[in-house]
Amino acid sequence: MKILKNQTLDQLLEQVDRQTDQQANQPEVEATVSEIIANVIKNGDKALKEYSQKFDKVELDDLRVPQADIDAAYKNADQDLIDALNLAKNNIVSYHQKEIQNGFVDAEQKGVVRGEKITPLAAVGLYVPGGTAAYPSSILMNVIPAKLAGVGKIVMVTPPQKDGIGQAVLAAAKIAGIDEIYQVGGAQAIAALAYGTESVPRVDKITGPGNIFVAVAKKQVFGQVDIDMIAGPSEIGVIADDSANPKEVAADLLSQAEHDKMARPMMVTPSEKFAEAVSDEIDRQVQTLPRKEIASASVANKGFIAVVDDLDEAFTVMNAIAPEHLEIELEDAMQYLNQIKNAGSVFLGFNASEPVGDYVAGPNHILPTGGTARFFSPLGVSDFVKRIQFVTYSRDALKNEEKAITTLARVEGLEAHARAVESRFN
Repeated sequence: MKILKNQTLDQLLEQVDRQTDQQANQPEVEATVSEIIANVIKNGDKALKEYSQKFDKVELDDLRVPQADIDAAYKNADQDLIDALNLAKNNIVSYHQKEIQNGFVDAEQKGVVRGEKITPLAAVGLYVPGGTAAYPSSILMNVIPAKLAGVGKIVMVTPPQKDGIGQAVLAAAKIAGIDEIYQVGGAQAIAALAYGTESVPRVDKITGPGNIFVAVAKKQVFGQVDIDMIAGPSEIGVIADDSANPKEVAADLLSQAEHDKMARPMMVTPSEKFAEAVSDEIDRQVQTLPRKEIASASVANKGFIAVVDDLDEAFTVMNAIAPEHLEIELEDAMQYLNQIKNAGSVFLGFNASEPVGDYVAGPNHILPTGGTARFFSPLGVSDFVKRIQFVTYSRDALKNEEKAITTLARVEGLEAHARAVESRFN
């Protein structure tokens, strides 16, 4: 992996040119997706079945996956897989339970009661990619916070497969508690969730990753429904020094590089010797990976190791990058937590390898990418609820504030506002 020395912050940020990663602005994709959405709105299930035959080469009679198929997949799944999914589920539940919010009521002013109630969304849709990108762990990460929030119905869509939907995916869906599963993928699946068809129910929010067509579809239906985020390529940043093990750090960097040729593995260190050791380890380890071609392209085109003057500069660089995942491979790593301002999820210490968070630790692995960790947060319970404010006034309390209300209304040129309050007393 290339090693960068004597670089300014601006020069390092040029290495993280996310504009080239954001393919969702391609005009031809935008136009194709718009056409697909319009067709689904107009023709419903008929359009979905036609697209399945066209894109997935699968002819469907029914879009919904029978419950019997889901139960059979769970029953026949390898017990080690079931045990791993249940362990992950328990840890995700125990972590996200702590995120559950309560509303409030206050009566600090005489005659005035104010408050906020937390209300779960009625229905949520989860998109699960097909093929090798169908990750059972992501089903748990999307669904469990929604269940804890109290969402009424959770619907999953996933592209139809010639040999049927994968056993691990269906088993994970059962463990997570998904209510309905439909065999539909691509932009057409997003359109179906956003607008509803004869079979697929309309939802209030859509979560889950997908290819460029799915990403553009989510962008286009936003406003009709809520979405989690527009996910970009995976990223990992590492801050490390000579106290870390270069073999372990290299392995962690490759854990994200194998996702995608556009994935971005990054490390910042004050030690040139350590930088060279990690780079050598990456060159050695990548040769034995089953996804060698993908990981090698990621390392060569998107990866870098930056050598900086000290750890303070390392944190400055990573806070500016705002990576999806950030590992702190330093002794007594917890002491550095407050120096981290921008990151999706942080892994502190030599044993907190990033895949621990992908699978079993409990914190969510649906994270902001592309630098959006500057203002976005990981998926959580709060993403599946809405806050509703309420207020009630006694007549005396309203009279006490009548003048302030009417004054402000008339300053803003809104006479009817002022008269609405005055009508209670005139």
